[in-house]
Amino acid sequence: MSTVCCATPADCCLIIELRLNSDGPGSGDGSCVDPRSDHDESPAKATTGHNQGDGMKVFGSLDEFVSAAGQELGPTDWLEITQDRVDLFAEATGDHQWIHVDPHRAASGPFGGTIAHGLLTLALLPHFMHELYLVEGITMAINYGLNKVRFISPVPVGAKVRARAVVGEVSAVGGGAQAIMTTTIEIDGADKPAAVIESIIRYVA
Repeated sequence: MSTVCCATPADCCLIIELRLNSDGPGSGDGSCVDPRSDHDESPAKATTGHNQGDGMKVFGSLDEFVSAAGQELGPTDWLEITQDRVDLFAEATGDHQWIHVDPHRAASGPFGGTIAHGLLTLALLPHFMHELYLVEGITMAINYGLNKVRFISPVPVGAKVRARAVVGEVSAVGGGAQAIMTTTIEIDGADKPAAVIESIIRYVA
């Protein structure tokens, strides 16, 4: 799913994934969610009513989203965490700890095999958000920050994860609205989630 990311107000680029940009336009990390409604390439099925395992929830306007405080979204489809994904994340971040990238050594370690980086689990948030919902009729949505992140359970390589979210407090800000989203990333077959993330997103009308 394409997203519009502006490094500066006058310098916008089209990118494939939502990504960090510490030199963003003055608020949050500058990472932007694509506000456009032409998402035919999305693997999630757009719906306007049912959203428990029934695809992406589409909010037709910012006003509709503002009125959705307390609404549950998801769950998404399952996503398998492969060793290749973990290795790529290790290369990107420089975190090559053996519990993540050395299956042979990790087999006799505390988790019985390699596990995903906690920050990799966090970095999947944009992927899941694209599957959970879309707000139409806005200019952009900016990742403004994180209030709280808790890594509850390790994610073994080979496990499948998915997300569900709750639209929390939604408040008006200049030219748009700000929402606090609480997202739980679940592990297939596990009693406890991988992570619980409270994030802040600003929507520009």
